[in-house]
Amino acid sequence: MKFEESINKLEEIVRQLEDGDVTLEESLALFEQGIKLSKSCQKMLDSAEKKVSVLMSGEDGEMEKQNFDVE
Repeated sequence: MKFEESINKLEEIVRQLEDGDVTLEESLALFEQGIKLSKSCQKMLDSAEKKVSVLMSGEDGEMEKQNFDVE
C-alpha cells in the first residue's frame, strides 16, 4: 500500500472511532489496524528521510547532489 493510501485509510479509521457508531469488538479491530498502518507509514517516512539525508550531505558533510534508487 502506498503512503497516501495508508494515510487515507488511517484517517477513515479515526473518523469511525470518533463517531462511536461501532461495537467494542469493531473498535478494537479498527484500533489494531490503525496501529499497523501508523507503523507502516512511519517506516515509509523514515526511509524517505534517509534518502533525503543521503542527497543532502556527502562524506565531508558538504552538500552534494547524488542519484538515489526509487523503490
